[in-house]
Amino acid sequence: EAPLFYAYAPGRVNLIGEHIDYCGYSVLPMAIEPNILAAVSVNTSGTITLANTNPQYKDYSVSCSEDIAIDRENPKWHYYFLCGVKGIQEKFGIAQLAGMSCVVDGTIPPSSGLSSSSALVCCAGLVTMEANQKSLSKVALAELCAKCERYIGTEGGGMDQSISFLAEKGTAKLIEFQPLRATDVKLPDGAVFVISNCCVEMNKAASSHFNIRVVECRIATKMLAQARGLDPSRLMKLAQVQTELKASLEEMLALVDEVLHPEPYGREEICKALGITSEQFSTELLSANTQHEMHFKLHQRAKHVYGEAARVLRFKSVCDSKPADSVQLLGDLMNQSHASCRDLYECSCAELDQLVDICLKSGAVGSRLTGAGWGGCAVSMVPDEKVESFLQSVREAYYLPDPRRAAMEKQSLFVSRPGGGAAVLLEE
Repeated sequence: EAPLFYAYAPGRVNLIGEHIDYCGYSVLPMAIEPNILAAVSVNTSGTITLANTNPQYKDYSVSCSEDIAIDRENPKWHYYFLCGVKGIQEKFGIAQLAGMSCVVDGTIPPSSGLSSSSALVCCAGLVTMEANQKSLSKVALAELCAKCERYIGTEGGGMDQSISFLAEKGTAKLIEFQPLRATDVKLPDGAVFVISNCCVEMNKAASSHFNIRVVECRIATKMLAQARGLDPSRLMKLAQVQTELKASLEEMLALVDEVLHPEPYGREEICKALGITSEQFSTELLSANTQHEMHFKLHQRAKHVYGEAARVLRFKSVCDSKPADSVQLLGDLMNQSHASCRDLYECSCAELDQLVDICLKSGAVGSRLTGAGWGGCAVSMVPDEKVESFLQSVREAYYLPDPRRAAMEKQSLFVSRPGGGAAVLLEE
């Protein structure tokens, strides 16, 4: 049958500000051309039927009258879609959802750090809202999709859903939280951003790496609060400690050095410092898939977050003030960000480090992992006049020597002009 409407949600590349949105800090992404697209028809069948143009993602259907269950242990593609459906259903208290058939297509490489999963959740939220004749602002949709993606178990901070809905063509965005807002960031002329996939897949919901970092930041928040006489029970994010202390980011970095030791913390030491039981530790601080963790690197994680938050603000200020050496200054900030992700946050991997190194040797002024890390993509800032030689050099040094990478190279290495458009509904 012919679709009634289409819904589109873009992927994104985060230029700087990694792993800090869930700590309450601003990030600086832009939407990219690769996207998730759904064709939708609405019916009275009482069933939601999902199909994917890629045969490796199996068809799925669920009755509109049963409670939508999302299996965290088994994060299949359709569960991400159902996160968006469930989010809209709960927001509006819809007892009986409209029946619909959706065919989903996508050009974002999966598990690559370019937000394929969040784009799918956003697309599903948009589809469900329209099919059930409801209406929300873009900001409300972004906040709703950030919350409902947690049904799959990922404790993200909201950057990916926010840029998917709030993006505008031709500009990157500074995304701030509490309240959510997006400000245009005009990138300097004379350079482009090139995205390169290291070809190691990383599924955030299927592994605990990501949530362990969220937990370490939560514990660090409480330890810093306790050390400064604040009530740790009501603070969950590192940004909240800074706000309460009315301190600068530089002062927070000094506080981390003063209060937290670089050696990993054990459970017992944390419980003792915070005056909580090991049961409280498990229920109040850990998430479902981090219950097994015994050691926590609080000093390193907090140091990365406060340092990276400062780099985001510097990046924005360079873009706003446009000094003559803008491109070089932004490149330096990207390089510092990668070093911090690699050494303090430990969210890189050998292949990403090798790829970043190759990108810098091939003419990039700055190169860093983007997205959660542990695989996925690097983003590099490359002067206009070097783009062709850069692409050729990266192709020869990273992709062609390895048959698997060589086969993926066409969709793994591409120039991204500032800002694709935001998620939209398209009428047939």
